[in-house]
Amino acid sequence: MEFNHTSVLLNETIEELHIKPDGIYVDGTLGGGGHAYEVCKRLGEQGRFVGIDQDADAICAASKRLEEFKDKVTIVRSNYSNMKQVLSELGITKVDGIVLDLGVSSFQLDTPERGFTYRVEDAPLDMRMDDRQTLTAKEIVNTYSEMELFRIIRDYGEDRFAKNIAKHIVAEREKNPIETTGQLNAIIRGAIPKKVQVTGGHPSKRTYQALRIELNHELDVLQDNLDTMIDLLKNEGRICIITFHSLEDRIVKSNFKKNENPCTCPSNFPVCVCGNKSKGHVVSRKPILPSDEELEKNTRSKSAKLRVFEKEEA
Repeated sequence: MEFNHTSVLLNETIEELHIKPDGIYVDGTLGGGGHAYEVCKRLGEQGRFVGIDQDADAICAASKRLEEFKDKVTIVRSNYSNMKQVLSELGITKVDGIVLDLGVSSFQLDTPERGFTYRVEDAPLDMRMDDRQTLTAKEIVNTYSEMELFRIIRDYGEDRFAKNIAKHIVAEREKNPIETTGQLNAIIRGAIPKKVQVTGGHPSKRTYQALRIELNHELDVLQDNLDTMIDLLKNEGRICIITFHSLEDRIVKSNFKKNENPCTCPSNFPVCVCGNKSKGHVVSRKPILPSDEELEKNTRSKSAKLRVFEKEEA
């Protein structure tokens, strides 16, 4: 199956990166190479691009897409949490720009055997972004305690019926192991009131999001590595991050704000004595959203938000 993925907020991201022809740019979630292609098109002979992704299909697709720029492109299969190490091994200490397009790709959703989608009834419960890891969504569903399932569906899926969904999952798996998306969908439908299902979108959406985030440690990786990525930027370098749900967006917004104003002194202090220095500034107070035209062409862009931070060295 061909790796198809429509890059969300593409023009806006490229514009906000302020690409320099001789600059060094990193995409930590390379995917099919949509953002990468537009970056590489704007690089001169001295420019350099590094693409990182943990998904083998994405690495293969992006390598083909960026073939014409191979002299300035390096593609590495890894998680963006290893960005500093990846760059260090390439002899790079600072970069001019970083892009993260978070969440699941269209290709991952549209490939049933990857198990990311609730729209196919007989797919395996996989959901791994990196098939080198052994834990899958099936193990989570069948081995996590009721309390653990409740916690992740409540916290990562923000589902008000989390308690009932967890209870139904545990009750059903005692009869038979839960192995397919169809089985899980049926359990979730049974745990959510019918009148809510009519108006609230697909009943499985939030639970699948929760399982995927838990399995791939998506929020932890984001939270733990934003500071490091900002430190990797040169003066006036920019990091552009596209999120697709409120949990990711909250982390990015909070981190950017903290890096802009890290002072921990009480508000009544006349001067700062904590010694924490600002690393730069938030480019736009409000997130950049998809245009009406993009929303019409690509429904998956509906929840996308772009936030941008610019490094300023003291």
